[in-house]
Amino acid sequence: MSLARSEPMRAVPQAERWMNKGGGLGARHCLAIATFEAGRYTRAADQLEAIARDMGEQRPGLRAELWAQAGQAWIAAGQADKAALAQSRALDLKKDDADLWVDRALSYATTNEWPRAVSDFDQALILRPNDVEILVLRSAAWRYAGNLARSLADAQVALKIAPDNTAALLERGFTYSARGDRAKAQADFTKVVKLVPPGSEAAKRAEAGLQGEQPVGLPAANGRPAAGGQKR
Repeated sequence: MSLARSEPMRAVPQAERWMNKGGGLGARHCLAIATFEAGRYTRAADQLEAIARDMGEQRPGLRAELWAQAGQAWIAAGQADKAALAQSRALDLKKDDADLWVDRALSYATTNEWPRAVSDFDQALILRPNDVEILVLRSAAWRYAGNLARSLADAQVALKIAPDNTAALLERGFTYSARGDRAKAQADFTKVVKLVPPGSEAAKRAEAGLQGEQPVGLPAANGRPAAGGQKR
């Protein structure tokens, strides 16, 4: 599995040989991960889903992980609808995983299903109260859903917890901008520019905000790519 993640092109033939020698589900899982790391996302998603199905009712925790990994592969393949279905299967097995709720919310965001995204962020926050990252994501989802009051409220809570959190400052700035409060928006964007390195993604978003632009999609979350959204 380590080789599958670090050198997938070397791992693929090794995993295939292991499978031919009766390696079973473990070998298939290694092959699927290597396939994913090699950039063959659709094939990897199909492989991961097949393994999860073939396990029957055994080891629900591992099956949840497999469905979650399939969801990540579908997202990487640009098929957010299939990602959401796989993540739903994972959540059927592991409802107490906040990250899974966030992952499915981001899939819904990619297809602009904002009420569903908000609902999943709600569930994530029940499991992980006052998580700044999730609050910022829900704030952005509320903004896209057209509820600027809720969007501002989430950003304010996030900033009460972490006053210099640049993602929260950006989201509050974009919400202020959408409300027509340019002075407050400019103050938040200016503060972000002072806090982050020049040329960083946060700096670019802040500079766009200073120009009166609205972002497209939710901010990137904990290594996940930005998701969904259309300009309004």
